Amino acid sequence: MSETTVVTVGADMFADAVAGQAVGVERVDWRPPMPGTEADLAAVATDPRRPEANRKAVEAMLGVTAHLVDVAPASEVLGLERGQFLHAGPPITWDRTSGPLRGALMGGAALEGLVDDPEDAVALFESGSNVSLEPCHHRSAVGPMAGVVTPSMWMWVLEDRATGKRTYCSLNEGLGKVLRYGAYGPDVLTRLRWMGDVLGPLLQAAVRGTEEATDVTGILTQMLQMGDEAHNRNRAGTLMLLRDLSPAMVLSQETGGFGSSDVADALRFVGGNDHFFLNLAMPACKLALDAARDVPGSTMVVAMARNGTDFGIQVSGTGDEWFTGPAQVAEGLFLGDYGPDDANPDIGDSAITETAGIGGFAMATAPAIVRLVGGSVPDALATTRRMHEITLAENPRWSVPVLEFQGVPTGIDVSKVCRTGILPQINTGMAGAVAGVGQVGAGLVTPPAEIFPQALAALASRVAG
Repeated sequence: MSETTVVTVGADMFADAVAGQAVGVERVDWRPPMPGTEADLAAVATDPRRPEANRKAVEAMLGVTAHLVDVAPASEVLGLERGQFLHAGPPITWDRTSGPLRGALMGGAALEGLVDDPEDAVALFESGSNVSLEPCHHRSAVGPMAGVVTPSMWMWVLEDRATGKRTYCSLNEGLGKVLRYGAYGPDVLTRLRWMGDVLGPLLQAAVRGTEEATDVTGILTQMLQMGDEAHNRNRAGTLMLLRDLSPAMVLSQETGGFGSSDVADALRFVGGNDHFFLNLAMPACKLALDAARDVPGSTMVVAMARNGTDFGIQVSGTGDEWFTGPAQVAEGLFLGDYGPDDANPDIGDSAITETAGIGGFAMATAPAIVRLVGGSVPDALATTRRMHEITLAENPRWSVPVLEFQGVPTGIDVSKVCRTGILPQINTGMAGAVAGVGQVGAGLVTPPAEIFPQALAALASRVAG
């Protein structure tokens, strides 16, 4: 090191002053750990199980390949019965639900014929009679935004061929006034009924009629090279899925009795919905992360999810326990005349993409995403670099071309988050705070900081025990 080089730690103000005197500066990005975490960090750091446990969790996650094997109603593949509703995020009761989740549940009740008018569903859920709410994650499923799943909704079915394990997700409705953003008007219900009567059965026929099962993990690999980050940008992924399924969709006119207009409508719907592949990316990420669950001593996060009121995480070494805090309002760009006061706090299971290392963690692969969520191209590159500081590994299968094909940051480490104070970056859509409004924008958000010390304390208690 040159005698004229100064090493600075922490704040940039001193480094800038030194650099202004034509002295070489080597900057070290260091910050103190989150307040009150010192003892728990020490306990977890000395856990002899941790290195091997984290290696095992990461290896299990990276070993999963998700294949699309079926499309079927939730009543069949999830065992949902009349009056049972799944939702995004950690567990919640009706009295604490946010506007978009309420709107989606109201629309779901009307879709299932529990009420004639969605507005009448309020009394149904308030009474709690003959209805129940359960997180999608508790049934090996994920749901974008409100994430509401009802028995008649059709689900993607993904499988890891090596283990036979499966995960599930509903079909994507598109953007704007849709159920997952809390809208429940007649047009929303009409679209959902068409998806149940035509799109779902047609996709089922196509998936079952495709000789080689679609490799969803492989599509994710390709789309990251093509400008998608697989959360708020899925254009390339959607078109590749359409490439794989459209021949069998066309042939289904002969084998499944579908009319040419049905096939044309379905192809037009999928082709015009850039977010259609998101509902395959999400269960693919969950399938991989579920393989890393329940490893004693592991500090790796295996789920991040929001219900519009709470933000929750689950950690490999602490089983099914949720660590929760208040969901935050995203900062970003708004549609039309909407503004921050119109937005609900963050909602959805789609942060499973960031948990797996894509989405906000892979912003460098999709610099165009800043036109949707705000920020700048240098911000996108810096975000991906920063996420490497709180993760355990890189995913060699999912790489970032602009960063010399470096693997995406993979395996959020609770102890690293607490030690650095760096929070996971999430790209997200924004739902209106009032039930029935729908989408109001898109932006960037982070989890509430306090949930990571909660998880760290739970891990430390297991070391002490």
